[in-house]
Amino acid sequence: MDVPPFPRLAGHPLRWRLLTELAGGDLRVRELVARVGQPQNLVSYHLRLLRDGGLVAATRSAHDARDTYYHLDLSRCAAELTATASALHPALTTAGPPPVAGPGSVLFVCTGNSARSPIAEALLRHRTAGAVTVLSAGVRPKPRVHPHTAQVLRESFGIEDAPAETRHLATLTGRRFDHVITLCDRARENCPDFGGRTRHWSLPDPGDDYAAFTRTAAEIGTRVHHFLKEPLR
Repeated sequence: MDVPPFPRLAGHPLRWRLLTELAGGDLRVRELVARVGQPQNLVSYHLRLLRDGGLVAATRSAHDARDTYYHLDLSRCAAELTATASALHPALTTAGPPPVAGPGSVLFVCTGNSARSPIAEALLRHRTAGAVTVLSAGVRPKPRVHPHTAQVLRESFGIEDAPAETRHLATLTGRRFDHVITLCDRARENCPDFGGRTRHWSLPDPGDDYAAFTRTAAEIGTRVHHFLKEPLR
């Protein structure tokens, strides 16, 4: 019997290390090189194999087009792991109890605080039924939340209480958050330290295109779903 593709691809020690580093957030090649302590050409080679296998994807940085952010496709990994477990024994795919989010505080940051970060704020608040303190803010907030934000939350997720106003990051100076998640590349480069664990989700600005809003909201929904499977403390 052939070995399933996931263990063949992820079983290499360096590729597994790259996957585990990317599980914590999106990173550039030079950051991965520093974390795994291996030459850039070797890291790039194994990243290409992971991309070819569909476990890792890449997006060009909106802050500096010379940079590329790599991110772990958690849904694809979950599907591959399920297939691997099923190939070994069907009973291993039996679902366990749903994860329960513990207490904590989370700040989502993007540039304008009009689309990506308020979508993430609303989704996390909704999926934890208010058990997690969650806010969003912008480095250079726009005058108002984009009207597509409320529309996509309502139509895609049934959420009616979308954030109504933008918030400047400076208004949160002195506060501490357990988790700070930046959702755009410019915000990552300009986000101050709020004392907690930081991670980056490299997501493009949807602009004014509602179809792009739908895709962005779906990606944020996937990432929030997997984030909630982690201990929040």
